[in-house]
This record gives sequence, C-alpha cells and structure tokens, in this order.
Amino acid sequence: MKRSILKFGGTSVSSLEKIKNIADYLKDRAKQGEQLIVVVSAMGKTTDELMASVNSITSSPNEQDLAVLLTTGEQQTISYLSIILNDMGVKSKPLTGYQAGIETVGHHLKSKISKINSELFDQLFNTYNVLIVAGFQGFNTDNEITTLGRGGSDTTAVALAAANKCSCEIYTDVTGVYSTDPRIYPQANRLDEVSYEEMMEMSALGAGVLVTRSVEIAKNHNTPIYLGKALSDEKGTWVMSKLDILEKKAITGVALDKDMIHVTLNYPHYDTHLMDATFNNLEQEEINVDMISQIVNNEGLQLSFTMKDTEENQIQKIFYRLKEDYPDLYFKIENRFVKVSVIGSGMRDMTGVASKVFRTLIKADIPFYQVTTSEISISYVVDEKNANDAAHLLCEQFEL
Repeated sequence: MKRSILKFGGTSVSSLEKIKNIADYLKDRAKQGEQLIVVVSAMGKTTDELMASVNSITSSPNEQDLAVLLTTGEQQTISYLSIILNDMGVKSKPLTGYQAGIETVGHHLKSKISKINSELFDQLFNTYNVLIVAGFQGFNTDNEITTLGRGGSDTTAVALAAANKCSCEIYTDVTGVYSTDPRIYPQANRLDEVSYEEMMEMSALGAGVLVTRSVEIAKNHNTPIYLGKALSDEKGTWVMSKLDILEKKAITGVALDKDMIHVTLNYPHYDTHLMDATFNNLEQEEINVDMISQIVNNEGLQLSFTMKDTEENQIQKIFYRLKEDYPDLYFKIENRFVKVSVIGSGMRDMTGVASKVFRTLIKADIPFYQVTTSEISISYVVDEKNANDAAHLLCEQFEL
C-alpha cells in the first residue's frame, strides 16, 4: 500500500474553513488506498502571537518553558484536522512530536532530529488511515519537549519521508520554486525541477520557500520533495538529485537575504584569545555566521561577518560579555545591508559567470562590500536600497 507524506504550512491552515478543505482533499486520497502521514504547522500567525505574549512578560524567557508554549500552536492544528476527519468517517489520529517518536538533540529551541521510529507508523496504520503529526517539535533524552527552530515543520515532514522511504509533498501558498521572488521580478520563471544542491544554496541565501535543513535531509537520504500550492491543480516544483535533471543552466536563480545583519568587531591589536573566545561563544550559542572577513594592520584587528537578524539579541549578549574581559573591544551591528546571490549548478562547468555578475553591478553603479563564493553560488553584500535593482538586473542578465 502506498504511503505518502504531506505537509501543510501555516497559511494553508490559517482558518477552520481551510482546514476543512484540506480534510476533504485528504479524504479523497485516503479513499484511493493511500496511507497518509500529514504534517501541519500552527494556524497562521499563531507562533508569532505566542512569542509576542511572551515578550510582553519578559525579554529573557527560559528556553524549556518557551518550547512547551510554542508547540501548542501545532497541537491545536492537529486536533482540529483530526476532529474534522473523524467526523467525516476517516479514521485519523493526531500525534505530537513525542507521540510520533521524533527524538532530538541540542538546545530546546534549536534541536535537531536524531531518530524517528518508523515501525510506530506501521503499527498505527493497522488502525488508522491518516496520521496527523505536529510539525516543528520533538523530545530529547530527558523526555522534555523541544522545537526544531525556524522552518521546523518542513524539517519534520522531510525527516518522516526519509524514515518511511517515500517522497515528501510540501504545500504552501506558492506554486513552486521560482528563479527569484516574483514580487521583485514579476517575469520570474517557475522551475519544474531544481537540484538538492541548488535548493540548499537558494534556501541558505535567502529564498524563503524551504528551510535549508529540510533540503539537506532530503539530499542525504535521496528523498524527492514536491513543492506546490495547497489544493491547487497548478504544477509545482520537484527538488531532486542533480543526476535526474537533464538540462543544467549556468544560473538557476537569484536570491535575496533581507533578514541579515552585518557585524563588525574592532580591537586595538590582534589577540588570539579574543578570537578564540568569540568563536567559542558563537559555537556554544549555535549561531551560524557567514561571509567572514578579517583585516589585521597597524590599527589593530577588524573582524566582520554576516548572520541572521533573528540572532541579534544573542550576539549583543555575547559581545557585552566579551567586553568585560576586553574593555577596548568595539562592535557595531548594522541592518542596512542585503545579500544578493546567484545560484546554479551549471556554474561549475561554465566560465565567465563571476565576471558577468561583477560587470552587471559595476555598470549599474551598485557598490558591494563583501563577496563570497561556493562551487555553485556567488554572493554580494549590497546596500538595502540597491537590493531589488541588483536582483532585477541579474535576472535579466541571465534570462531568469
């Protein structure tokens, strides 16, 4: 019997009417004999509302307490969907991350999935037709509730698909993966197929369609992902192995990361102990930094890097702690920059891509401050005011 993993995002389940429509869709698929594992997010802006209520109480909530609260959003959705399905005569069961056997390791709010017991689902399907799993959550070795961080429901769905050895269907409010954000460049093409590597780069560099961790899991287990619009007949995008994609363009997409901050650290002289303490703190707090540059001269040390703006409070706390031991330390956090990136697996085999990007930005008089490259991407830090123009010009240059 065919087993399928489906995931519905927050906008797809933002109202009871939408949840009822999803239930009708699931009923039809269950009638065809499919065993359905359905992962859902919290309804609409529920998680944001929960965070807002916490921020009105304290600026530094206990992580364990916060994890327990934030997971209630997904539990609300699984309950509603299961109630509706059972009322329709479809045998379904709602499962929290704990009940679904999703074991995690790491911080309470940034946990990673370590193990999923697929045999549990084999047993449950002897009784039920649809199993509804709360995304974004799991439990650790102390049986405490944990969350998987931003985009955690995508991660849950792909991990379940990998454990059950089947593909994963992720449904949102968009019709697939585009060469760039259609709101910035309306002529952007929807991609029929995109490789795991390209999707990972696009996600990491600002494309908000899929979270990077979910694509990484899919790549590691060769789990195809279908991304489409919920309850729509419009064709979506398959994320798959590059070996299964016949035609590879030099550039597949352009991504903008507007949710970033630029951090600069200055110290009168180069101090290895300061450097060690800085990166040790970043590691302990599980903060990912990007586009690192270092200058050492007669004026001392300057270290710059970019990172997600969601970590701004944590990086400030780190630097204030460091200033206790290094009083002459100066740091600056700026929000006025955006990272614009071009991505394409064909870049490996084609020359002239970097020079074309450089010439395009220079000709348009768009300055850039930091540059980083990988085998399949080139990223630039530009002023926020120039970000959309840069993306537009690069899409035109590479016919995206």
